[in-house]
Amino acid sequence: MSEGTVPRAALGNPAAGDRPVQETSPAVQAASGPSGGVGQAAAALASESQAGLEASQGKAAAELPATYEAALAALAEARPELVVMTAENRAAIRNLPAVLGARFIDVGICEQTMVGAAAGLALRGRTPVAHALATFLVMRAFEFIRTDVGIANLPVTLVGAVPGFLSDGNGPTHQALEDVALMRGIPHMQVVCPADEQELIAALPAILDSRAPTYVRYNAMPPAVTHTAPFEIGCAEVAAPGAEGGVTLLTYGFLLREVMAARQVLEECGVPAAVLNMRTLKPLDEAAVLRAARRSRLLVAVEDHFQIGGLYSIVAEVMVRHGVHCRLQSISLGERWFKPALLADVLAHEGFTGPAIAGKVLAEIGELGALSILDETLVDIPDGRGGPSHPARR
Repeated sequence: MSEGTVPRAALGNPAAGDRPVQETSPAVQAASGPSGGVGQAAAALASESQAGLEASQGKAAAELPATYEAALAALAEARPELVVMTAENRAAIRNLPAVLGARFIDVGICEQTMVGAAAGLALRGRTPVAHALATFLVMRAFEFIRTDVGIANLPVTLVGAVPGFLSDGNGPTHQALEDVALMRGIPHMQVVCPADEQELIAALPAILDSRAPTYVRYNAMPPAVTHTAPFEIGCAEVAAPGAEGGVTLLTYGFLLREVMAARQVLEECGVPAAVLNMRTLKPLDEAAVLRAARRSRLLVAVEDHFQIGGLYSIVAEVMVRHGVHCRLQSISLGERWFKPALLADVLAHEGFTGPAIAGKVLAEIGELGALSILDETLVDIPDGRGGPSHPARR
């Protein structure tokens, strides 16, 4: 198949003259193929996918597929209409071509073509899950997402790889720091930001069942917490409870790990802190935000995104709309890109480690001990205070 060509077998309900869609799932056919090499890998993935299929039908979380790739294979086996697409971004799905056959489509490095083709497939009854680097998916193909997918309200799932800080060693051209702002501005578009791969896997059935266009921030990190609440679109998870009159930290994506570490520091400093894992930024769990605003002295929105258009903006909009007042702090990238480095170094340099986040929160509420924590983490805060890296301390 040449790049940019959609195979007929990937199309939806056949029109007059079209070849009937096969009744037998390509995943099953691949699994029953010759052993060894690609066939053996496909069979192994199909076996893992069967466990995932059972999990998606109500089994315990411990039985969920081990990987995003296996989860997609399981869903494809259960849903003949599912088609997996990519714009030459195969890192997380490299074994799926052998399993899905013609239902796996790589268009090459042309994100606009992929989104347009995905819209066409959705119009023919298919359910496309399309993959590309987040920055090129949401910006290079924005008009296609808005016009072809958004206006028609089509069930296309767009999976953006290496969003936010997860692009670590890449420069500004590859840093998706405005993706949430762009995608949530499209009517009907859902925005899902899993905290880890386990939550990503749990979200997939709900996303597909919603039949709504959805943007997903891909995240294959290991879990930072034991998830206790089943995934539901529009429902936040209370990752850690807090006391009345304390602080509530709101976050999404892999930064949940650092926010949980920040909570521990705050608690040790005598500041009660709750943590909300927002999971979906559109639709947002407005009730959870309003409850937190009414019982907290400070809400803190922590995100690897520009300040404008992300979680900080979303929370502010919700409070204004409902007439609820609470101090709101933004810990974000403001209006700057980050310095490329290994992920751990990026977090340290940009002030997004757990202790650094805690220091910023303590400085915001004026608690004793804030400056000492900031000294240790080399984080600068306004008004000439902060760690030794600040000009006022040199």
